[in-house]
Amino acid sequence: MKSFTLFFLVVICGMGGLGQKLKPKKRSNGEEIKFRTKTKDVCTMSISGYDDEMKLRIECKSQDMSYWCEFTGKPSVCRAFRNNPKIYWNQIAAELRKIPHACESTEVLKTSMCQKAPPEALMKQIAAGVEPEELANQEESVQKMSTSVRGAGQGSENETEAMKLAREHCWESLHGFCSYVIGIFRG
Repeated sequence: MKSFTLFFLVVICGMGGLGQKLKPKKRSNGEEIKFRTKTKDVCTMSISGYDDEMKLRIECKSQDMSYWCEFTGKPSVCRAFRNNPKIYWNQIAAELRKIPHACESTEVLKTSMCQKAPPEALMKQIAAGVEPEELANQEESVQKMSTSVRGAGQGSENETEAMKLAREHCWESLHGFCSYVIGIFRG
């Protein structure tokens, strides 16, 4: 009986993928990648835009200040990016982890997978800024307050985290089910 149940579960899970095209996992607009720089600055990378023009915003917090920078480019010109954008953005994050300050001395972001792509494929810095830590702390407390108000009565943060994990690790047709199961385990 146990082997039949196990077989049944495998068949059901396998059927969830039928009819779906195999496609690379793509970073969706608004998705964030978190990383730390060499000097332990906590950073978040946000991706927006579409194939014709993409925008990358990096926001970081160090012990004494917060800083940000924005990049723009057309990475879709690079065939390797079109095949797997997730690896492209992960390579950028890996490069940024190696430097002490994510926005200084990074006028152009390069990846090994798009070395031979045309120059317009490169992400070029278009803006940058710095905030004293006092302002950043005020902003953070306002964000925490709005998150706690939004999350009161429902586990919205848990739900979004569960959905994000489901999108990364489950077939598209099973996202709802996977996020439900992940939500149960995460509490």
